[in-house]
Amino acid sequence: MRDDVDHSAARATAAVPEPGQLHVVLVLAASTGGIGAHVRSLAQGLVAHGVNVTVCAPAGTDALFGFSRTGARFHTVDITPTAGARSDATAIGELRRAFTGADVVHAHGLRAGLLSDLALRTAGRFPGLRPETPLVVTSHHALLATGMERRLQRLMERRVARAADLVLGASSDLVARARELGATDARLGPVAAPPMPEGLLGRAEARAALLGDGPDRPLVLAVGRLVPQKAFGLLLDATRELSALDPEPLVLLAGDGPEAGALRERAAAEKLPVRLLGYRTDVPDLLAAADVVVVPSRWEARSLVVQEAMRAGVPVVATAVGGIPELVGDAAELVPPGDPAALGRAVRALLADPARRERQVAAGRQQADTWPDEAATVAQVLSTYDELVQRG
Repeated sequence: MRDDVDHSAARATAAVPEPGQLHVVLVLAASTGGIGAHVRSLAQGLVAHGVNVTVCAPAGTDALFGFSRTGARFHTVDITPTAGARSDATAIGELRRAFTGADVVHAHGLRAGLLSDLALRTAGRFPGLRPETPLVVTSHHALLATGMERRLQRLMERRVARAADLVLGASSDLVARARELGATDARLGPVAAPPMPEGLLGRAEARAALLGDGPDRPLVLAVGRLVPQKAFGLLLDATRELSALDPEPLVLLAGDGPEAGALRERAAAEKLPVRLLGYRTDVPDLLAAADVVVVPSRWEARSLVVQEAMRAGVPVVATAVGGIPELVGDAAELVPPGDPAALGRAVRALLADPARRERQVAAGRQQADTWPDEAATVAQVLSTYDELVQRG
């Protein structure tokens, strides 16, 4: 995706709100998936409501998500995944500039929340920056690190929870965690899946593009960043349960990340019926071709791929972790995390029973009708901003 915005100009020129216009700054670190999509959805919806919006994030995120094209101002801030004295000081300085005149700062994720808090705490030394500016932090992920990294993250998590005027959890377990850490106000803030673009291919064409001249066979699809949280190694283990089916299903893994090499090498070495597709922008076409979508994650909040699959009419098998059970209700097959045999059996049972798949598709579409859409999500967030500003 190409970005025609001159970022240097955008960074140097502050947007001037009209009198009485709410000015909100959205902050996020680097993202290639759900957080970036959610922030873009918020930015677009808030601008449509007449809010003056600034998005602070690394430059690459604007090229990927097109924040500037929503009508928001984009301010480049390089928020790195891990702490660094020099990089953090630079990021805090940029955030101070962006926060000038802001009525609300809304950070997404732990690192963005911590640096936003540090920028606001030193606001008194900078003209136009108000230290009492309300800070909202959306918690999108559970912390799954181990050892020393886990202890450091816990300390940072506690500080951010207590510093924020409001914590919005993407799932109920994140809300409970924020309250446990001492958040003064923590609420559920569901993340709606933005509408998917229309696919370019019908089901037959999409399947032909993936299978080529080979035999027709069931297609099992998994989509996501190739990182430990997504547990795609578990999916490779689960393929042993699928070998009894005739024809044997083909597992398609769409995504990129640090585990790509190891997963590809393992699939080749063990001659598994798995094909790694790399990063894809044609997810609607992949869903059109799929017979089942699998989410083997160690944890998820409101999984975007689950929402997209159920809306597209594809049965889902997922682990019962985080916010997935409350998201899907009875409309998906849920299995315990870390159990490849249970995962494989659930996929096999669905593939072997077309009537069962049809029932799950119908239930999935009914469940999807209960989810808040983008408009409802933006309205909910905007009401919390108004409440915080009035309270302040």
